[in-house]
Amino acid sequence: MKIFLRLVFTMLMLSIFPDDLISQTRDVTVTIHLRGVYESKISILGLNNSRVFKPIVEVDGIKNGQTATMIVRKEHLPGEFVMRFEYKELVSSTPYPSEKNLIINQQNLELWVSPIYCNNSDSSYFQKDEIENSTFLAFSMENSGKKEKLSVLQNFLMSYDDPQSAFYQMGIAEYEQRRMDFNGWLAGQTLKDRKLFVSSTYSYQFLPQIPWLGTETDRITSMIEHYFDGIDFSDPLLIRTSFINKWMDNYVNLYGQMATTAALRDSLFPLAGKRAIEKSKNGNPLVYGWMVDYFYRGYESNGISAGIAILQPYLDDPNCLTSKKQEIERRLKGIETLVPGSLAPPIVMHDSNDEPFDLYKTKSVARFTLLIFWSGDCSHCKELTDQLYSWQQQAEVVKDVMVVAISLDELDTEIAAWQKKKADYKQWKHLRAPDGVRSKVADDYYVLATPVMILIDPSTMKIVALPNTLAELKDAVKKYRP
Repeated sequence: MKIFLRLVFTMLMLSIFPDDLISQTRDVTVTIHLRGVYESKISILGLNNSRVFKPIVEVDGIKNGQTATMIVRKEHLPGEFVMRFEYKELVSSTPYPSEKNLIINQQNLELWVSPIYCNNSDSSYFQKDEIENSTFLAFSMENSGKKEKLSVLQNFLMSYDDPQSAFYQMGIAEYEQRRMDFNGWLAGQTLKDRKLFVSSTYSYQFLPQIPWLGTETDRITSMIEHYFDGIDFSDPLLIRTSFINKWMDNYVNLYGQMATTAALRDSLFPLAGKRAIEKSKNGNPLVYGWMVDYFYRGYESNGISAGIAILQPYLDDPNCLTSKKQEIERRLKGIETLVPGSLAPPIVMHDSNDEPFDLYKTKSVARFTLLIFWSGDCSHCKELTDQLYSWQQQAEVVKDVMVVAISLDELDTEIAAWQKKKADYKQWKHLRAPDGVRSKVADDYYVLATPVMILIDPSTMKIVALPNTLAELKDAVKKYRP
């Protein structure tokens, strides 16, 4: 059996998954009144497990003066989103993109917007009683004003040429007083807005103490040691915005300032990861998992093998809910809904001959459609598919079963093996999902490993059976044979 997610067995051994503390009880409606352009496609993008904004809902062909209603499902909420417009200013114009950040929590939103000026408050605005985005805008404006004054003092202290002077000492005292006042104001804003999602982003503005009388290295070291002072790692909402990415990038850059050679970099960056992960370890498992994901991606992209090595104990920790573990959990729960009698999810893609394929529209004389998810370089798959093809090509069985074989191969070597092997199964309909186990079709059918077989009644599009072996498939077909 080919396992696409290495953590499957780890997760199967866990008897209890922590409740998702950030899920909501209902979907949210976003109503957009379009104006100022001829036409636009509108998409709402949310953060996926890799912390990349991906479309979660979209509508096309919305014209000037028309209204679009979009549903954001509860599993995505609350969170930070991007509303993307691909608009045509005139009927003859080429589509042009624009984007607007927005926060969605429990409140249905209504937005009047001109895509050309989507970030101008006089051209694009929410309903009068909108809470989250209005609160965050007010906070950002006040925060910016306070930070600007602190930045002036900070620049003075960084560049003044006589740190022993009384004038410099006065500057330190003034900065410290303003820093403490700012952090006090920040704590007050967080308490005041504690029932709002946006309050979880305020802590990223916290200002740690800086030892102005020390060397530059002393200052960086102090900032590193106190970087996480204002953060509550038990708050799972911390990871629902892109702010945490920028905040962690700044943390890693502090180590980068001290890495004068590649060798020093390769020793400092693993230390950065270990320190940050240990800080988050006793917090919410989702935040802990996010932190491990963040450093794993960084170490992998920069080829820092020592960093990847220090992550292994955390990856093996069942309390560390990395994106892979979360995906496995979601699919394990989803598998429970994919049962005989349930409707088979639609499949719309191109086959191996680049011809359009639609599961619901495919005509067949056979009484059943068999979906088989497989891989060309999976020995267990090839053993099953060889036996399956031999049996299915028998005259009496061809009338019973039409086979749609869906490859989840991604690597060049895997695809080559699939191309070679599928030639042995000429009578089957062959598809390949380019993104493998991360593809929409694998996601819709909650596929974690190959091979997987699903027997469908094409007249009702309902699942008849989910056989694990050829023997079970034969029994299912025999059971429903007239």
